[in-house]
Amino acid sequence: MTTNGKTSTGRMAARVERGERTMTGEGKTNTYRTTARIVGAMYHGGMVVGIGGIVLFQSILSAPDPLAAVSANGMLLAIGAVLWLMAVVGDAAHGVLMFPVLKPHNERIAVGYLGFRILDAVFIAIMVLFILLQIPLGSEYLKAGADASSLQALSNVFMEGQLNAYNFGMIALGVASLMLCYTLYKAKLIPRFLAVWGLVGYAVILCGSVVEVMGFNLLSIHAIPGGLWELFIGVWLIVKGFNSSAFASDSDETEISERDEERERMSLSRA
Repeated sequence: MTTNGKTSTGRMAARVERGERTMTGEGKTNTYRTTARIVGAMYHGGMVVGIGGIVLFQSILSAPDPLAAVSANGMLLAIGAVLWLMAVVGDAAHGVLMFPVLKPHNERIAVGYLGFRILDAVFIAIMVLFILLQIPLGSEYLKAGADASSLQALSNVFMEGQLNAYNFGMIALGVASLMLCYTLYKAKLIPRFLAVWGLVGYAVILCGSVVEVMGFNLLSIHAIPGGLWELFIGVWLIVKGFNSSAFASDSDETEISERDEERERMSLSRA
């Protein structure tokens, strides 16, 4: 009787523990579902503010007389800079949000993704700084009148610095996103064809950005495959989220091993 009572108590305790683990697993799944929606929305939000900022920048800095255009449209340039600062926050937030998602599958890649996302944000912030420096140059340009060649030369230097900072930011983004898509593929967090698409798209971004740093102008064509992937994956994460079975596998293995241990205890108690 004592042995049977102990066995029954052990079974009840095991069932309660499994129930608690199931509730914990469901809670984690809900957390990952929320994270997927936020990350998906951030992909789309980053694309909107990025394109908006580029349109404002290009409409002013590509004018025949950029400093004159800056002095007349300084507020628009500042708005474009603010939009890209929002993108900077989003870049860093991507790394922070995806860290707990990637860590159970590959901790080194999770740390690497976070680090390169922050590096991406730093380079884009430097790009924004070079753009903002055009505003005081534009004000001085109006005062200088005919003797403004040095200001124009300095403005050209800032434009080159802005372009290089952007390209280095895209290189960091390419490295980070290759890590991300590799883990998404290995862990089956999303359908594998989507992960392969991301790997190809970001490899093109990485190589194209390196080529641009070397002095070639690709007219941002290399950003198209990765940009389309971000547009599609944003919708996918909002609607479908991550594959929940990728997070359940570890807990399932633990449950199976504990069942085996329970059966072994029962056989020993009967003996």
